Amino acid sequence: MSDSQNILQKFAIKVSDWSEKWFPDSYIFALLGVVIVAIASIAIGAPAKQVALSFGDGFWSLIPFTMQMCMLIVVGYVVSVSKPVGFLIQKLAHIPHSGRSAIVLVATVSLTVSLINWAMSTVLTALLVIALSKRKELNMDYRAAAAAAIIGMGATWALGISSSAAQLQANKASLPDSLYQLTGVIPFTETIFLPQSMLMTGILIVLSIAIAFWSAPKGNDIKTIDDFDVKLDEEKTEVSTQKRPGDWLENSPILSILIVILGLIWMFNEFTKSNPIMAISGLNTYNFIFLMLGIALHGTPRNFLNAVSKAIPAISGVLIQFPLYGSIAFIMTHAMNSQDLSLSHYIAEFFVSISSKETFAVVMGIYSAILGFFIPSGGGKWIIEAPYVIQAAHDLKYHLGWSVQIYNAAEALPNLINPFFMLPMLGILKLKAKDVIGFTVTQLIFHFPVVLFLLWILGRTLSYVPPTF
Repeated sequence: MSDSQNILQKFAIKVSDWSEKWFPDSYIFALLGVVIVAIASIAIGAPAKQVALSFGDGFWSLIPFTMQMCMLIVVGYVVSVSKPVGFLIQKLAHIPHSGRSAIVLVATVSLTVSLINWAMSTVLTALLVIALSKRKELNMDYRAAAAAAIIGMGATWALGISSSAAQLQANKASLPDSLYQLTGVIPFTETIFLPQSMLMTGILIVLSIAIAFWSAPKGNDIKTIDDFDVKLDEEKTEVSTQKRPGDWLENSPILSILIVILGLIWMFNEFTKSNPIMAISGLNTYNFIFLMLGIALHGTPRNFLNAVSKAIPAISGVLIQFPLYGSIAFIMTHAMNSQDLSLSHYIAEFFVSISSKETFAVVMGIYSAILGFFIPSGGGKWIIEAPYVIQAAHDLKYHLGWSVQIYNAAEALPNLINPFFMLPMLGILKLKAKDVIGFTVTQLIFHFPVVLFLLWILGRTLSYVPPTF
């Protein structure tokens, strides 16, 4: 067993050393993505002018999502530096007795919380890493711990209740009519709650934790937080002199209490008018809850604003890079050639054409993973893929719900190496993608064949069921 352990460690460290030297900043990574899809679109016959127009039209297409992700980072940070939550995180951080067990704890939290809400997992695990890094006696590798914090986004999130594709397919009101006519309603019992899906989730959790443990550096190979230019200063409580009338309002909890009461009334209405699981899975609702929680936990407006100010630097990567990802998605789907076909269509057509009922799971899994690398948006990408994937499933008489799960499991894999969803975690931990990529690549190398095998073997146990309208 020690041989396997050494092999994993050496591989992760070797890739990490390579990435630290050669892997560019995630902003460069996003720029390269734009250039690659632009060249590919021109290669299929799309006019260069239309490619440029798609670039500009898509640049601001992710503004709502960008704002949501920025708020996600800010409210998560604000809640974390409040005294009550800080106390709970510290309690959790005192459980491990070694650096490697600390990394296992981070991975476990990431994998399990992401099943409930992917947004929650990215922030809470980053905050846990910060708390653990302050325990110098653990000698925890900061890179491996940060990589463990993102594992849930690459392994389990899309198999849980916050799965964008599964949520979309389970709700008729959310489905575009053209897609509804093709798929009908596919309930959770036919997707994430399938026994086959839950079995796959359990296997991936065990696999991810094992890899996180065995690939964690030891001895002289460990790089703790002290080896990085990272300053994580404690929030200092300032004593207010209250020299002005306005100072009294800033340091009184009265306004905060009134705002939280209004928020509670809205939340009560939101959770009673619809399925609570559906409500919490909405990113706006999630951010609103954490915002109200942050206001309540900090007590006074001044304490709250001080925490917000400290959180702002962590959102810089999201603000400047997400617009580029919006452009990538638009170029792939809106830059048409003379046949009125896009790059996305050609990619999908190729994979569908080489599929059979026996190879459907593997071929579609590879396709979803590749496209997910360029369009890192679970729900939006499903809208692009679903017409081709579901039509192929109909033609091959393949289980429709498992087709959604093929997409879900494979679509998450690129998150292990794509900086898109790493940005909130990296912003909080003040690291760069190159610092963690060696350990996430190690996870990807094991996950990719295992996921494809599970999708294939478990899919064989399911039979085709016509759509339900």
